[in-house]
Formats: sequence, C-alpha cells, structure tokens
Amino acid sequence: MSKELEARDLLRRACELPEAELARFLKGLTGPQRRAIDEGWWAKWHEGQVPVGDDWDVWLLRGGRGFGKTRAGAEWVWERAREDPGARIALVGGNLDDVVKVMVEGPGGLASAARTGEQAKWVASRRRVDFSTGAQAFAYSAERPDKLRGPEHGFAWCDELAKWARGDETWDNLMLGLRRGERPRTIVTTTPRTVALMRRIRGLAGFTETIGRTADNRHVAERVRAGRYAAYGGSRLGRQELDAELFEDVEGALWTPALLETCRSGDPGRAYRRVVVGVDPPASLGGSCGIVVCALGADGIGYVLADCTVGGRSPDGWARVVAAAAEGWGGHRVVAERNNGGLMVETVLRGADVGLPVRLVHAADGKSARAEPVAALFEAGRARLAGVFPELEDQLCRMIMGGGFDGRGSPDRADAMVWALTELMLRKARGEPRISLL
Repeated sequence: MSKELEARDLLRRACELPEAELARFLKGLTGPQRRAIDEGWWAKWHEGQVPVGDDWDVWLLRGGRGFGKTRAGAEWVWERAREDPGARIALVGGNLDDVVKVMVEGPGGLASAARTGEQAKWVASRRRVDFSTGAQAFAYSAERPDKLRGPEHGFAWCDELAKWARGDETWDNLMLGLRRGERPRTIVTTTPRTVALMRRIRGLAGFTETIGRTADNRHVAERVRAGRYAAYGGSRLGRQELDAELFEDVEGALWTPALLETCRSGDPGRAYRRVVVGVDPPASLGGSCGIVVCALGADGIGYVLADCTVGGRSPDGWARVVAAAAEGWGGHRVVAERNNGGLMVETVLRGADVGLPVRLVHAADGKSARAEPVAALFEAGRARLAGVFPELEDQLCRMIMGGGFDGRGSPDRADAMVWALTELMLRKARGEPRISLL
C-alpha cells in the first residue's frame, strides 16, 4: 500500500472510532504515519484542485489568481514521481524563467511540495529536476517549441498556457512526444484568456476541466481576497483573472473586452451637460426592459453611468424604474424605442404626473447598424464606461458588425445604451429644461 493510501486508511479508521478509543489509536501511530497524515495533499486541497474521476487524458485547471493552480500542478507531478520512479515529466511554461521561479522553486512549486525525506532538486546545467524517488522532470519554454522535438515523456505539466507565445507549435510538439508508458497524461494550469489553443484543448476527447475562483482559496488571507475583489470584482478583467471566467471573443464583434477595459474610467463627478435615460421595452409582458443611464460630460465625452435594467415587471413597474433612474441621476430626457410598446413609457409617466420629456424612436435599422456609430465613439475615446457593468458589457461584446447578436435573448441593455448615447452624441444638441420631479 502506498503512503498516500495508508494515510487515508488511517484517517478513515480514526473517524470511525468512538471517542473513548480515538486517543489510544492516535497515540499508537508511528512517526512516519503521523507525518503521512499531516503532510498529505488530500487533507489540504479544496474543490477544483483535484480532477473529477479518472477517465481523462488532459486535465485543465482553470483558476483565478491565487486560487492554488501552481500547488495543484506540483502535487500532481509529485504524485506521478512517487508512483513511477522512472517517470520522465515535461514542465512547460511561457519561458524558462517562469518554469524555474514558479513551477520549481516558487512558493507553490515542486520544491515546496516535497514531504519529509523528499527532494526536488533543480539542476540548472541540465534544465532538469531530479526527484529523490528517481523520477526526472525536464524544463521547456514555449518560446522554443523546437526543444520539444525528439524527447519522450510520460507526463506533462503545462503552466499559464493561455499566455504562451507560440502555443500551438509548443502543444503539438509536446503531444507528439508524450508517448511513454501505458497512460500518458497532461495537466494544464492557467488563468484563462481567449486564445485559439484554449478552445482547441477544451474540444479534445479525453478532456476534463475544473474551475476555481480566487475567493475559493481559504488559505489566502481574507484581507488580500477582499482587496482584490474591491479593486477588480465584477469587471471583465476581474471575472477573468479572479473568477476564471473564459470569455469567447466573437468574430466581428463591435466591442471587445480589451476595448471596454481601455474605455473604463471613474465617475466624472457629476460634471454633466446632459443626462439621458435609454429604454428598450420588453417585447412581451414580464420580459426584460433595458434601462441605461448615460451622460454627456463637461469634457465632451459620453459616459455610461448606470445599468438599471429590470425583468419580470409590468409596464407600470418598469416605467417607474425609468422615472426613478431619471430622478436619481438628474435626467434631462428619456429615449425609448417605440417598436415594443415604447408608448407605454410615456403613458405611465404622464399618468404619474411626471413632467419628463420623452422621445420615442422607431428602430427602422437593424440593431447592429444603430450600434456601429456608437461603437466608433468608444474606439475614438469619445465614450467611456464610468464603472463596471458585467451584463451590459457581455451584450456589447456579442453585437456583431454587419448585423446579428451572438447571444441569448435580446440585447436589451446594449440597445438602451445605444439609444441614450445616440441621443447625447450623435444628434444635434437642443436646449431642454432640466427635469424636476416632485
């Protein structure tokens, strides 16, 4: 029986004992048995750090920063080294420096994952790790995929694959040489990015995946986790880097995650010339009503201030949300699409005795045609996001140039934003009284 299995069996037996017998059982354990229980990885991991089941050839551990990807990879490699003293393992990183400083000598790397009496020694001249079990691991850089031509391995650990410079070539050379033993396997530990190689690997037969967020790692100090989420939580960057979400770039999209990140800024401080609430009414009763507040800043830039979109409301319900958004942001006008019952907005507001200027617009052109000039404003730096709006940003990144929406349902939030910024930035400004709601 392996030390790992022995430790698990001992712990299982201890858990089954009545309290009166437990102390005597623990006192009777030998030193090595105590260390096996104390140092066992199985007692420390959290969900996502171990694969589900055993029927896989490639395991992708898609994790946020600080989730524990490196430690999981190191523990998996050590397990192979213990099982097979003759194992030859490939360690592949973005560059050789990453392999040494992260995968081998880093705080979660192979050296720190060694248990009592074990060693993972880095031999720089050979670019090799010598395990005390007799197994060996060889370092490779994705900058030099040709180095993987020829060598044979039985196992591989690929770290931060999403940022490999020559990813496809490196992966192909690695796979062609992964042919030692009866069951060659690969673990990929990475924070996700939308790259073709990620999509390719996720489509392989024999593929499995686990996902972990930064917030899931109980070993990270709460203050550190809270600080990261306070700074980046909710943004597309945070959802990718902290929550490990994989955003698929849509071919021909009018907006991209990269564009939106460059156009993100703080609230301009209420130095607004005009404020407009854009509304995309639901096509059916109880559907989602897009409600987005935008403003023309004193600097001449259009700002997205708030996404107040609601669903499951009656016409009176969502129209009152529109009124509340206008009041809260000191709005000057509401622009509502007439096609899906936009008249209801005006009717309900008038019925509530609210003196709110409402412009009803007819969607004669397709959604994409209306959105293209607004997307151009973002590209030119004339429109910005004054905050983080995950659902709205997802819709924007699925609006396709030339027509179409690559998503579920209607891009109601995106439409509402387009109406508001069109009114502010692409129509000739008119002098209008400021709204005063009583």
